[in-house]
Amino acid sequence: MEEKLFNLFEECKSELKNIGIDVYDEKKYGKIDIKLSKRKAKRYGCCRQENPDIKTLYRKNRKIYYKKFNMHHIEISKWVMDLNDDIIKNTIMHELIHCMPECNNHGKVFKQYEKYINERLGYSISTLGNKKQDYENSNLVYDENEERERDKYKVICESCNYTFFRKRMMKSFTRKYRCGKCGGKFKIYEIFLDKD
Repeated sequence: MEEKLFNLFEECKSELKNIGIDVYDEKKYGKIDIKLSKRKAKRYGCCRQENPDIKTLYRKNRKIYYKKFNMHHIEISKWVMDLNDDIIKNTIMHELIHCMPECNNHGKVFKQYEKYINERLGYSISTLGNKKQDYENSNLVYDENEERERDKYKVICESCNYTFFRKRMMKSFTRKYRCGKCGGKFKIYEIFLDKD
C-alpha cells in the first residue's frame, strides 16, 4: 500500500513538473514527504507544514503568518488507498497544492493552482470530497451507518444546505469557518442517538 502511494506521489510530482510547477525544487517549495496516516480519519488527507521561512513572515489582525514553509508532511488516510487511482491522485494533488507558497489554506492562491492543474492535467481537485460518490465510482460499498456511529454533531450550511458530521466540535467553529461550497454560515445540531 505504501509503495503504491509513493509511486502515485512520484507520478503527480512528475506531472506538475511537466506544466511548470517543479515541486522537486526544495529551495522554492521546501522538502515534501508523504506517508499513510496512522489514525483512522474521515478526511482524505492533510498537509502539515513546519520550519517556516522567516523572510516570508507577515502580520494580519495581530497574528503572524508565513507565506512559505521549508518542510511539508503529507498524510493520506488508509481508506483512500482502496479507491480508484485517479481519486487517490486527486487527493495527493490537493495536498501538494498546500505545499505551494501562500497555499496553506483554501484561499485565493490555492484556488488558482487548483484551477490551473484541473485545466492543464484534467484533474477534478476540489476543496471538499464526496466520500459516498468516490466509493460508488470505485465500485465499493459505502456504509453510511458506520460513518455516523461515532458522530455527535451535524453541521449544515444555512445557505446551500451542505451537510457534514463531526464527533468533536470546538466552540468557535461557527465563528471561524464558512462553507467551502458557497461561503455561507454553519448551524450546528447535536445528535442524540437512541440507546436501546
